[in-house]
Amino acid sequence: MAVKKVPERMCTGCQEKHPKRDMIRIVRSPEGEYSVDETGKKSGRGAYICRKRECFEAARKNRGFERSFKSSIDRTVYDELERQFLSMKSESAKTEGS
Repeated sequence: MAVKKVPERMCTGCQEKHPKRDMIRIVRSPEGEYSVDETGKKSGRGAYICRKRECFEAARKNRGFERSFKSSIDRTVYDELERQFLSMKSESAKTEGS
């Protein structure tokens, strides 16, 4: 019986590969809106990031998201993504603690 391959993605912040299910997907919709994709199934161009704040800050600093999406990203978009990222992290921490 064949072993099922676990899909991996590279973190936009730390540039390391991790299993896809351990990553957070940031998506740019066809309309040009950016958001955190909690399901991993939203349509649009996606970029993956570790669940660490340091990786988010590194991606912001080294313009990793801008390279992934091949477009410039406004500072307000980064602020909104950070807010969504942090709220998603806090929700997952609550469910893991239960």
